[in-house]
Amino acid sequence: MAYDASNLPDVSGLTVGIVGGTGDQGRGLAYRFARAGQAVLIGSRSAERAARSAAEIASSPGLPVGASIGGAANEEIARRSDVVVIAVPWDGHASIVGTLAEPLAGKIVVDCVNPLGFDKHGPYALAVEEGSAAQQAAALLPQSRVCAAFNHVSAPLLVDPQIDRIELDVLICTEERELVGIVGALAARIPGMRGIYAGRLRNAHQIEALTANLIAINKRYQAHAGIRVTDL
Repeated sequence: MAYDASNLPDVSGLTVGIVGGTGDQGRGLAYRFARAGQAVLIGSRSAERAARSAAEIASSPGLPVGASIGGAANEEIARRSDVVVIAVPWDGHASIVGTLAEPLAGKIVVDCVNPLGFDKHGPYALAVEEGSAAQQAAALLPQSRVCAAFNHVSAPLLVDPQIDRIELDVLICTEERELVGIVGALAARIPGMRGIYAGRLRNAHQIEALTANLIAINKRYQAHAGIRVTDL
């Protein structure tokens, strides 16, 4: 079956919350979703810091008139959002996600965290007891609908207002096929992106680990490499 964006659901009315929205990846995704007209909430452990980041993004070039973007503490944005993206540093992943089990109950949770280490030889994948960051999130959020996605999107590309299209595929791992359509539709709101089903959640560790290869590629070739799946 060929990829067909016309079959994707309408997600324009969903509010997207970003837990860890003050970091590079979170801010970049928030900017792109807001630029596409999505309602966005920036989350942080500090409500004041989240509000500052939201105000900075709201003043960025390229946003539509009346763009809806706000900031609050992580727990509040978890309650107010329909879809919540986890974009926190790996070393704080378990502690932050674990505190949000109740407000995230019943919500769609998109984990884009990559468990990586760095040494003098460069980046490398870390072993995760649950198998991957996404599986750890699923274990900590038993009442949420968890998937892995947006792991390979370059933060510098996301935040650059001069870039109109980001040509890459977002690989989605989940136990629920319905989430592939919803998350894929969110990805498609960013011009150039496609959301591609990449297997069940148990396959997320390969996707997270591949980020180490992309970082090495980017360093070697001074690029912002992503993934594009052929023959779709």
